[in-house]
Amino acid sequence: MARRRGAGGHLPLLCLAVVVLTTAAPAAYAMFYFDFRNDLGFGGSASRYDSWRRAALESKARHAKNSAKLAKALGKEVPGDITAADVTTVPYTHQGHWLTVGVGTPPQPSKVILDMGSDLLWTQCSLVGPTAAQAEQVYDPSRSSSFSLLPCDSKHCEEGSFTAKNCTDRRCYYENDYGVLAASGVLATETFTFGANHTVSVPLTFGCGKLTNGSIAGASGILGLSPGPLSMLKQLSITKFSYCLTPFLDHKTSRLMFGAMADLAKHNATGKIQTVQLLRNPVEDLYYYVPMVGISLGTKRLDVPEETLALKPDGTGGTAVDSATTLAYLVEPAFKVFKEAVMEAVKLPVAENRTVDDYPLCFVLPRGTTMEAVKTPPLVLHFDGGAEMVLERDNYFQEPSPGMMCLAVVQSPFEGAPSVIGNVQQQNLHVLYDVAERKFSYVPTKCDQI
Repeated sequence: MARRRGAGGHLPLLCLAVVVLTTAAPAAYAMFYFDFRNDLGFGGSASRYDSWRRAALESKARHAKNSAKLAKALGKEVPGDITAADVTTVPYTHQGHWLTVGVGTPPQPSKVILDMGSDLLWTQCSLVGPTAAQAEQVYDPSRSSSFSLLPCDSKHCEEGSFTAKNCTDRRCYYENDYGVLAASGVLATETFTFGANHTVSVPLTFGCGKLTNGSIAGASGILGLSPGPLSMLKQLSITKFSYCLTPFLDHKTSRLMFGAMADLAKHNATGKIQTVQLLRNPVEDLYYYVPMVGISLGTKRLDVPEETLALKPDGTGGTAVDSATTLAYLVEPAFKVFKEAVMEAVKLPVAENRTVDDYPLCFVLPRGTTMEAVKTPPLVLHFDGGAEMVLERDNYFQEPSPGMMCLAVVQSPFEGAPSVIGNVQQQNLHVLYDVAERKFSYVPTKCDQI
């Protein structure tokens, strides 16, 4: 749900889950983890086919708006003592999860969407006027003894990367566009409480705001975990985190872990741990970038020049890892070669006149069969230093319409936009972001067994 410029579409509600937040380190550098437990797949009455199509539409809007932001860009907090807490969280849309936090003193419950493509933590707030409908009562700062507005000359107001901001009555007003929704508000500080049975409270800068466009389907706001300056990671000096996503249609639990619990070696893996360097984009801090240098389909290395995948000095291109984007994106030269290789490798008729919107290539399945009956060669992503990410059929194909097997990899929207490894590609991979050491590690794992 990376922040974007321009209006976006609709975010439907996904499913239910349970989360545990607990401690795994001394208080001097307290560390904690969220434990996602997905009890359902896609929520509501939508079929698996409708869910995939809506996910593709959201993914397209999200990536296009964020790429537009990149194109336009080319022209120390004291952490709280987190000891132990358990938190209830819920997978939110096809591409995200939300968790319940307490806002203020005493705590007022608020559901915020977990987002790795933005950094601001914000929740709807009665201070800024009429808000969108949400499940909980709207947070009221007048009922909190720990609420405080931030002045315009505060560090976070000056460093925050917003779509727009202005200073009125010494208050720091902001606007953010997320591609599929937009929000505005005023920066403030507040005490946030994590946990249901074992709670812990920490002071955080946040947005006291409201939804101004789109829908968040009853949630209250967003919790950003990007590398940006307002991220909870930076405010609480959290140096690493990991997650392991179960396949969408398995309807099983997923986990997201912070601090000492974010250790790939502690869990039962089905392959070897591989590590690559996290790259820095010189013009923005919206994404986590990895050094992809090539692509294979099966044993065949595709003719994709390495320089077409590289992160350029002007901030264009490169490959980002995004847990909030469903589809994968490849820059034009790589996508064209990959698409041709897939058409040659998959021995099914191409759906010339029955293609599904937002998918660039679909195949017609034999009557009475599903995608699970089709064998495809693995898609292999090659990284600088020799690491490889091997993706099986379900990591790069979807069945968004009965009898249609569609490629869940699309072309980046314009020249300069990054390639993206989305959450479909990360299913049954335990991935670790070590932000202190600037390293990205991953290992094949049965994520429902963590």
